Amino acid sequence: MPDFQPTFRLAIVGAGPVGLSLALHASRALPHAHVSLFDSRSLAQDVSGDPRTLALSLGSVQLLQRLGAWQADAAQPILAVHVSQQAPSLGGVLADVMGEPEVRISAAEEKVPLLGAVLSYGAIVAPLQATWLAACEREPSRLCTRFGTPVRALKPLANGVEIDSGIVDPFDLAVVAEGGVFTTEVPSTLAQPARPPLRRDYAQNAWVGTVQLANPRAGVAYERFTRHGPAALLPLKEGRAALVWCVNRDDDPVAELDDTQRLAVLNTLFHLEVGPLTAVSPLKRFDLGLIAERTLTQGRTVRIGNAAQTLHPVAGQGLNLGLRDAFDLVQALSRSSDVDGVLRKLEWQRGPDRWATIAATDFLARSFTWKLPGAGAARGLGMVALQALKPLKSALARQMMYGSR
Repeated sequence: MPDFQPTFRLAIVGAGPVGLSLALHASRALPHAHVSLFDSRSLAQDVSGDPRTLALSLGSVQLLQRLGAWQADAAQPILAVHVSQQAPSLGGVLADVMGEPEVRISAAEEKVPLLGAVLSYGAIVAPLQATWLAACEREPSRLCTRFGTPVRALKPLANGVEIDSGIVDPFDLAVVAEGGVFTTEVPSTLAQPARPPLRRDYAQNAWVGTVQLANPRAGVAYERFTRHGPAALLPLKEGRAALVWCVNRDDDPVAELDDTQRLAVLNTLFHLEVGPLTAVSPLKRFDLGLIAERTLTQGRTVRIGNAAQTLHPVAGQGLNLGLRDAFDLVQALSRSSDVDGVLRKLEWQRGPDRWATIAATDFLARSFTWKLPGAGAARGLGMVALQALKPLKSALARQMMYGSR
């Protein structure tokens, strides 16, 4: 059998959920392509035990199922979402008449099996990596794994990009899917764009860990708007929930508390429906902010996922947006051999979904920093209206599940 002769060479930098999903999808949808996946971590490193909790939308779950990399037994389905605002929010007569504002969305109401799912980072990455490695074994001349190989630099070429990983290789297209959390320091990243990214420091901390519920409701996710910022509980197995607790960085009410005190405060924050929280794990702190590249493409280099945008966790959409970036890029490449034309179109094709998600997340995150009188009341009234207007609520649910289509 003659050696495979590629007509298109694709490099992917970053073997997280977005990079691995892109590589797998490209391996199937682009049979003419040679695909190389780079990552600085060693292949011997076991990622399956990484406990970081991630929320996936229904669309993301369906994408991983199509890739044959969905670990259903490790996931906790999200069957309902309950969003509420801590009193006082409306104030005065409005509060007496309307009560505490809340929005309830359910899979049953939307006629879908689930709204999304919660699982650990390891439970997402490990099956994706195993599926990718199996594909590489089947087609070693076409699919290449370069773990333990950090990419030092990307250099634009006339019709491609040169990757320096200790060995210099030319590719027709490089996709950077390597990103991290927001940092207050401006990082030095690969393929710096001509225009600096949109950057906003929310001056908030996120405290992340797990809690134990006395009376858990299986599959219900809770988001609570408090005067300090949003707090969320994502359902896990065995009566546990993943906690994301956002507070002001300059006046952090959590930092000086011990675990017993934190548990006591948490029991005052959430809706009565949540019931008592009986235990809280040690919490980790992260800075919160927005980094959004103004364009996804620069020459023959594309940035997707956290390499293109790092979002506030208030809406839980960062990974879902990155997976849609990956899927749409591969679909566009599968329909045309004109790479430059695909990249030109990619900006406006991804624009509505990308910027709508960024804008909505940014608006919600910044609303907790506003000092305007009545800001909380306005948010509460918006929630009351959303709950009452079922078509609008359903449209929001579809946006959260699938993004803009």
